[in-house]
Amino acid sequence: MITRRALLPAAVMAGATLALTAVSTASAHVIQQFGAYSIAIGWLHEPTFASQQNAVQTLVKDAKGNPGDDLAGGDLNVQIVFGSQMSDTMPLNPTFDPDTGLGARGEYDATFTPTAPGDYTFHLTGNVHGTNVDQSFTSSDKTFDTVKDPTTIQFPAKVPAAADLSARIDRITPRLNDARSAAASAASAANSAHDAANRALVVGIIGVALAVLLGGANLAMAVLARRRPPV
Repeated sequence: MITRRALLPAAVMAGATLALTAVSTASAHVIQQFGAYSIAIGWLHEPTFASQQNAVQTLVKDAKGNPGDDLAGGDLNVQIVFGSQMSDTMPLNPTFDPDTGLGARGEYDATFTPTAPGDYTFHLTGNVHGTNVDQSFTSSDKTFDTVKDPTTIQFPAKVPAAADLSARIDRITPRLNDARSAAASAASAANSAHDAANRALVVGIIGVALAVLLGGANLAMAVLARRRPPV
């Protein structure tokens, strides 16, 4: 039989595991109070990698801790900020479907694909039953995940990220343009040389023809001079 003393360490370990899981889950979102409502905001999927589809996830609860599942799409909106770049404002749409019961009550998402590693800012705006919402949240160790380079988890081949490919193309493009210009100049020079060679050939043919004609005329005059009787 298993004694209570034997079960105690297992219970402690299980409790510690649940506590760590709860802390990990909470640290993946920022929880902010807006009037009587609390909103948790973060990534739908973590860890988060560039070029992988993800979503801004918000979880709305009322003062009693019940999920706020009666908001319409567009009541809450989010704008994504990365460095100096800003996306269009996107509506946070409810994931819960009352007809099928699928989805999570009080969850509102905006799907997008982060295309570069780094820190992202979510600018949350809108209102919850008349309570104004307007605040920005930035990824960090204490909020939600910083987007990572996907090559760190790729196997067996490392596929360059879209941003890296774009940067490589930007570096190669001027060289390609220079090579095209050089090829065009070489082709133009070759055409000019070909035209000059053709002109020289024509002049040479004319010169030979004139030489032949002059030679024939001189020969004819010499023959005629020999045939004339002496005076």
